[in-house]
Order: sequence, then structure tokens, then C-alpha cells
Amino acid sequence: MCSVVGYVGHRQSCSLILDGLSRLEYRGYDSSGFACIDTQTRHLGCTKAVGRLSNLVQLLQKEPINGNVGIGHTRWSTHGIPSERNAHPHFDCHKKMAVVHNGIIENYQILKAALQGEGHLFSSDTDTEVIVHVFEQEYAQTESAKEAVLRTVEQLQGAYACVLILEDQPDKLIGIRKSSPLCVGRGKNEMFIASDVLAFSGQVEEVAFFPQETFAFVAADAVEAYDFLGNPVSLFFEKLDALWITAEKEGHEHFMLKEIYEQKSAIYKTVASCSSLGASLWEKSGISSDAMKAIKRIKIIGCGTSWHAGRIAEFFFEETTGISTTAALASEFRYRTFFPESDTLYIAISQSGETADTLEVVRMLRQHGQTVLALTNVASSTLVRECGGFLLTQAGPEMAVASTKAFTTQIAALYWLSQRIAYERGKITQEAFEHAQDALLVAGEFLENGIDSYKHQIFEKLASFYANFETFIFLGRHISYPFALEAALKLKEIAYVFSQAYPAGELKHGPLALVDDQTPVCIFSHPDPAIYQKILSNAQEVASRKGRILSFSFEGQKELQTLSEHSFIFPTIHPHLSVIAMTGVMQILMYAIAKARGCEIDRPRNLAKSVTVE
Repeated sequence: MCSVVGYVGHRQSCSLILDGLSRLEYRGYDSSGFACIDTQTRHLGCTKAVGRLSNLVQLLQKEPINGNVGIGHTRWSTHGIPSERNAHPHFDCHKKMAVVHNGIIENYQILKAALQGEGHLFSSDTDTEVIVHVFEQEYAQTESAKEAVLRTVEQLQGAYACVLILEDQPDKLIGIRKSSPLCVGRGKNEMFIASDVLAFSGQVEEVAFFPQETFAFVAADAVEAYDFLGNPVSLFFEKLDALWITAEKEGHEHFMLKEIYEQKSAIYKTVASCSSLGASLWEKSGISSDAMKAIKRIKIIGCGTSWHAGRIAEFFFEETTGISTTAALASEFRYRTFFPESDTLYIAISQSGETADTLEVVRMLRQHGQTVLALTNVASSTLVRECGGFLLTQAGPEMAVASTKAFTTQIAALYWLSQRIAYERGKITQEAFEHAQDALLVAGEFLENGIDSYKHQIFEKLASFYANFETFIFLGRHISYPFALEAALKLKEIAYVFSQAYPAGELKHGPLALVDDQTPVCIFSHPDPAIYQKILSNAQEVASRKGRILSFSFEGQKELQTLSEHSFIFPTIHPHLSVIAMTGVMQILMYAIAKARGCEIDRPRNLAKSVTVE
């Protein structure tokens, strides 16, 4: 989940690489570094800093280094504590070559021991450093950079996107990719290389993505690429989507706050984009209309927030299409017994389209001939390229680590898809399908109205009150249970408060022992009267134990509102869309609690945005 950026061309690299790193800092931010081949001395120079990228910028302002060829990195720790010695770039024994890396080298301990036995001296606790030492050894033996790369990748196990810079080849970079994203941007007599196109958006107009198990020598005017067997590979350049030019806060204190407010617009854009597909939906999804009618099972794969969206979508697909649907955690799916089944549609969800666990499941499914549809926010992502088809959300860039608009657009796209499949299978009429699309827009309106109705109460009163508690319980039933999972995750992520979500019906099977006046219980209600009555019974169980109830309820649910210390009330809406209506207020509340606790909201400790390691 680190970010790598490289540049080779006619301009000085330092400011370009620092700008690229600033755009990708959401991928990792516990340390950073920059290295270049100095224009005057032709030797490698390097500066590293612990903490946010701004610390590196300050050091480089005091003691500048620069050159036409350079590499940079921001880190999210996997091996070794955040420190200057563990910050990238890492060097060989003679400081003649350097590497930056995103991913994990799984056999680094074996390689490190062998290299130390050969006399190599290591300067860090990272797995990354073995890459440059292996390359150093092979390069010394072969005197061929290409052959050294081939011998190096034979020895490395794991996932990696890395960029090497060599003092004795000062006019090029070496990029290597296995199971971790890497792309190259082409300009006029200059090239960028990075783990995400966002690093060089606005600087170049064309981008090419490294295929799996590929490496390339990147010069200012040419790219020479090979696969891991040494065969030449053509990189296909395409126009860079202007959408991914860096986002700004636009007057908001945090990206997260800005992105919460953008949700209604993002939902509208997602619905409009899906609707515009028409008959081409099946071509883009990689599934024919006839095949869709024959689907007997849907299995949704995701991690974190995307898994929660999938859990919510189980109700859409089962109750609207009549198709048995389950959502599975990608990180667990590969380690269970797998039963290949025909007539099964897999939907792989990832905001970035680069989530390592999800991609590994997709690769396994494709090897077994399964049908996999990607649902992502990034058209150029690895997930789109490796699935049989795709459906795009239209959230736009989401810079805060904690997901907000990506979550609601995933729900919107999944709801729309469930309705479209139901229509295709004759379960609903065209009029009902069009009504469902309109209802999605209404839900987006309710989301925004909820924020407007309660933001002042939240910021002026509730946030400071709830910021004093160190544990929370979240309860829901039916579709509001996976929504409770997402709420609990948000509080953990940005406020560092221990919070646990339970199905409300399980309260009396253990969690009730945790209820006291120091543990707020947040209850997410349900518009269905029968389910609401069950939720009300659970609320009474909490109230009788002197628990503090914070409820998200719907109009007319006065009994729950009376039992609650505080209550947010929403217009009654179709149960499937109730979670969208509640989302804005839930997110604003968690944001406000985190702010009241003085937390770093956009960049929470220990976390990163794009999880590109398993």
C-alpha cells in the first residue's frame, strides 16, 4: 500500500516526484524518500524523512538534490517500524543503485540470510532491501541489466511493483511488476512511472499499464518491455482520463468531509452512467442476456467497506431477482474449499480496483472458468483488466482513507444491477425498473437532507458528548445489520474507538453482558413494521439495563425514539434504500466524533487507502 513514483526526462525530477507522491500519499504516509542521479556529479543522492511527506519536502528545501532521473516513495509499514533507516529508497552495498517498492517479498528472510552469507550488508529491517541486493549480485555476475532482472525475479516470491535506478545507467529507470499495479505515463521526451495514474495526471496525456509479470527499461523517449521469460512485450498506451487529475479540498477542512457532501451527486452520476449503458450493459459486463437469465447463484467478493456493500446487496439480489446470493470476504475465500459451479455470477468489488486479496480471488476464479464481473470506481484498474466484464461507479477520486462516497455508489450500482437483472428475467416490469431508478435518486436526496437536518446538532452537541466514550455497540437487523458493520468500521478507522456491530437478535446471546451506562448502543432501525418490532424489543432490552441508546429511526417509530437518549429520524423509504438514507448522518457523526477527539481524519494511523498487499 505504498506509493512509488519515478521520472526520466528533460525536466528536473524532484518537484515532479514530490507532486506525484502528494497525490498518492493516501496509499501510505509513515515515511517517505527521494533519490536521483545528480545532474552535476552523476552520483546517486538521497533524502529520507519519517512521518508525513511534508517532512521530506522541508528537508529537500534546506538541502536540495535534483536530477533528470529520480524515484520517490511514501510508505505504509509492513516490515520494520517507521524510521529513516526503513524508509525507501533502499540501496545496494556500494550505493550505486536504489529501489522503491510497493508490495511484499514473502521469502525475504531466506534471501537476506543467503545474501548476508555472501557478504552483503543490510541497512534496514524491510523486506524491500533484498530486491536491490539480489539485483546487485546478479548484475555483477552478468553485467547485463536485463539478465539481472530475469535472475532476480526468479528468486523473489510475493507481490511487487518496484522501480530501480542505476548510477551506471543514468538515462533510464527499470520498472518491475508482479501482482501489484504499475503504469508508465508518456509525455514529450519524458516518462513517468508510478503505482497509480493519479501521480502524473495533468503532466502527460498517455498511459500504459504493465501486464502481470512484466519489467521494462524506461527512457525519456522509449519503453522497452519484457515478460519474466525474457520475451519482448508491447505496452499499449491509451489516453489518460482527465477525471483523475488531483482532487482538492475546495474549502472543506478534510477530504472526508468534502466526500461525504459529494455523495448525492456521485449517486446521481452512477445511476445516469448505468442507465446510459442500455443494451451494451451485457457486452460490457461480459455476460450475455441469455446467460444472465440462466444465472442460479450470485457470489459477491470484497474486503472491508466493499464487503459491507456486498452484504447489503445480498438483500437486493435475493428479494428482487430471486437468485441465491452470498457475500464473502476475499481474504478468507481463497483458503476455503472451492467448488466450481456453472451458472454462477461472481461480482468482485473494489473501490480502487487494486485490492490485492480481491484480485487474487479473481485470478483463482478465472483459472476455474468462472464468470466474474468487476464493480469498481477506476476504469483503468487491474480489476477491470482481469475480469470478464465490468460495471463502473462514478464516485470520482476519493482521497480520504475512510471510504464514504465509494460505499454509497457501490450500493447504488448494486441496487441498479439487481433491478436490471430482475427486469431481464421478467421479475419486474419496465415501469417498475424505471421507478426503482427514480427511487435511488430519492434516496440520494434523503441522504443529503439528513446531513442538512442534523449537522448542526451533531457538531455543536452530540460529537463532544460521544467523543468521551471508549467503546460502542452497533445493532441492526436484516439490511441494517451490514450497515451497522460499516458504521462500526468508520468509528474504528477515524476515531480509534473500539466498536463492535452485532445482529440485534444476537444481543441476548452474549453481547448484552457488555451493556452499561458507559457503552453507547447505536441502533439502526428498519422501515418494515415486523422487523421494526423485533428491533424495538432489542432496544427495550438495552434500556432495561440502563444502556444509552442512540437510534437511527424512521418516521412513525415513536417507541424507539422515546427509548433513545438521542435519535435521528428519516423519511420512510423502501427498506433496500434505507441504508442510503441513513448513510450521510452516520458518516458525519463518526467524522465529528473523530474531530472532537483530535484524530487525524484523512490519514488515520496504521491505515492506507489502496490495500495492495494481502
